[in-house]
Amino acid sequence: MDNRIMQEVDRQLALIRRGVAEIVPEEELKQKLYRSIKENKPLKTKLGLDPTAPDIHLGHTVVLNKLRQFQDLGHEVHLIIGDATGRIGDPSGKSETRKELSEEEIRVNAATYQEQIFKVLDPQKTIVHFNSKWLMEMNLEAVLRLAGKYTVARMLERDDFDKRYKEGLPIGVHEFLYPLMQGYDSVILEADVELGGTDQKFNLLVGRHLLREYGHEPQIALMMPILEGLDGVQKMSKSLGNYIGVNDDPYEMFGKTMSISDKLICRYFELLTRVPIEEIEDMQVRMDRGELNPRDAKMNLAKELISMYHDAGAAEKAEARFKLVYSQGDIPQDIPELQMKAQEVWLPKFLQENHMVSSSSDGRRMLKQGAVRVDGEKYEDENLQLKDGMVVQVGKRKFIRIRIN
Repeated sequence: MDNRIMQEVDRQLALIRRGVAEIVPEEELKQKLYRSIKENKPLKTKLGLDPTAPDIHLGHTVVLNKLRQFQDLGHEVHLIIGDATGRIGDPSGKSETRKELSEEEIRVNAATYQEQIFKVLDPQKTIVHFNSKWLMEMNLEAVLRLAGKYTVARMLERDDFDKRYKEGLPIGVHEFLYPLMQGYDSVILEADVELGGTDQKFNLLVGRHLLREYGHEPQIALMMPILEGLDGVQKMSKSLGNYIGVNDDPYEMFGKTMSISDKLICRYFELLTRVPIEEIEDMQVRMDRGELNPRDAKMNLAKELISMYHDAGAAEKAEARFKLVYSQGDIPQDIPELQMKAQEVWLPKFLQENHMVSSSSDGRRMLKQGAVRVDGEKYEDENLQLKDGMVVQVGKRKFIRIRIN
């Protein structure tokens, strides 16, 4: 083997390995990289995303950041918007059959997905496909031929299917088609590498199997870890409320980042930023020695994330505002203002309608916990008489100033 090419293979592989949970199989990836460099032919890397929700959070960007690394290394990036697979819904990790999305929901979600995804990926180097282009054109014969490439016994090896089967919970036959459809996307593209979270391992390996069945070289399955949310325990999830959204405003993003567990600081740096791994390792050593305050490391992390999804100026402003509120206990001046008539409101509903809590029941819970303040003082009454200039606050980051018409 050419030593010069091998040096480049080792360089690329070292970058690709960053933060990765598993590569199946790594030796084949090494061979593909060697051939790619020797023939000056980029690898086809693939990521499939079902538009099942309108917004994405930093948990979703773990695999997107890895895909961006492939772009920076000169490889082709193919983003599959699963407008066809999304109609079934990925059964991975689900204890019940998922509700089918409508065509309108998929269309709206797909549009917002692309807008947010290109905050990470280079749009000029990203080839976007909608898998309805080939999946919705398959006739019954083609579907049956695809279904014949895999066995029911192999499907039931999948943990979530196995568990539901043993517990007597329903499994729709169409759910067996989901991994086959995702794998068929790889066949259409003749993908070299498919990326996904560790929860996608079964689906990615089905794609590897199908490529071989259709006479192509099997793809490499590259799995990224599932990112823990702000609670430091469960996976980042909008439904659990432990997330940082890609579209969160800079101050919200800063405050949420400052709330993460100290043990997650370097993990977030590694999976969510482009800070060199050597700097991250040095940061961990300095924190372990007591030479670096974790609070300062989190501030740097917050600024790094805000610079990625907004800009450096917004990061500096968010830091200044955070220090003002948390260090001095002041109410910031640049908070949103709400034009209202003088009236009494039911506070839990008012907080929900103004996006300060997720629901009125959540608002009642926040009141009982003493997390709601009015003009800087704890407020526990569910009814509130609105007055001009009044400041309503939830937690340490959400403020609204009332302006009476």
